[in-house]
Amino acid sequence: MNPYAVLAAAAAQGGRIIALLAPGPRQRLAALLGRVRRDGRREPSPEQRYAAAMDAVDLLAEELPELFGGEQRARFTLTASPGAGAEDATHHGFGAEDLAVLLIDGHRMVGPLLGPVRERLLAAPALDVGAVLLGGSDPYAPGLIRLGGRGGVVRLPAFQFTADRRPRPVVLEVNEILAADRDPWGAADWWLSTDARLDARPEALVGTVRERQLLDAARTLTEQE
Repeated sequence: MNPYAVLAAAAAQGGRIIALLAPGPRQRLAALLGRVRRDGRREPSPEQRYAAAMDAVDLLAEELPELFGGEQRARFTLTASPGAGAEDATHHGFGAEDLAVLLIDGHRMVGPLLGPVRERLLAAPALDVGAVLLGGSDPYAPGLIRLGGRGGVVRLPAFQFTADRRPRPVVLEVNEILAADRDPWGAADWWLSTDARLDARPEALVGTVRERQLLDAARTLTEQE
């Protein structure tokens, strides 16, 4: 039994899993997944990740036996060692990392469609909460896009701020039009992707003579939706 395949299957029905787990088991599962995921910082060894993955699967089998106990586990690919190939197991395009995102990072940008979008947006230049506070601004002020990064760490796309880390007024205006407080990922995707009407990435126009065009483009987008 490949534990990563089991966790990938759990991620594919993540909303249901979260709803079925009581708060205590859900917190224990999140702690285990924190040891399973690879985040580039003091990573545990493959053996330690494998052991944590097995413990996570045992927890799922204990708490949700109808989904992950007994014969249900036989559906997943066998593996005899904690090798890299086992860690890359997917289920309908979901991986074990996606379950960690759902439980630890607290958002639903996972799976074959939204997962790559999440990685692209989080790879863009950003400030953390501390950097914004040092600039004298409130990182939780209305109108700012806040994205949940690894471990739930808040990331604020850098285009929203001036060189001295003050929020740009035009960005706050556009974010209000885009309802960024309700859909920060959708708003960030618009800013960081090429817009056909502008023939440019919107974030590239901030601070230029064309920045007022951003308001009309955002209004047109929301009217179409």
